[in-house]
Amino acid sequence: MRTGRPLIAAAFAVAVAGFAAAPVAAAQGGLEVYPATATPGSTVSVDTTACGAQGTAAGDASAVGAGAFTLAPEADSPDAAGRFAVPASAQPGTYEIVARCSGGTEVTGDLIVSLGVAGAPGAQMPKGHVKTGVGGALGPDPVQTAAGVAALAVAAAGGTWLLHRRARGDGI
Repeated sequence: MRTGRPLIAAAFAVAVAGFAAAPVAAAQGGLEVYPATATPGSTVSVDTTACGAQGTAAGDASAVGAGAFTLAPEADSPDAAGRFAVPASAQPGTYEIVARCSGGTEVTGDLIVSLGVAGAPGAQMPKGHVKTGVGGALGPDPVQTAAGVAALAVAAAGGTWLLHRRARGDGI
């Protein structure tokens, strides 16, 4: 038990240190992305309070393909804000947007790129069949569908007949 007490004390010290650091990180603020979900071709705004009053930051949206942008102080606000355009070639997914304050603080935020809402201007909606390699239950050709159903019926009847012969002892 002598080694157990020092280990418990060390674990407790680490836990206390983690809780003490958490309010500091929360007080610095993160990078807020508006809108959090955007479509290719739309403009996104970002802001943060982590840079302090009248602070500036260099933004990086290269993960989504938008490149660098600048965050500048907003009037009558502790926020530094900036904008960038989501490229029309952006693929759906979640991307990390980064801002580095002039004081050295780095904050991040997530941007979700989606295809868009059906009927929205410029929205890209999926088209065509899903190519899974398995095939569908009903094909576009009714003759092929009927042939498939007939083949399944013949296989079921043949299997039933073979099982019936085996149960009677006639052999196969």
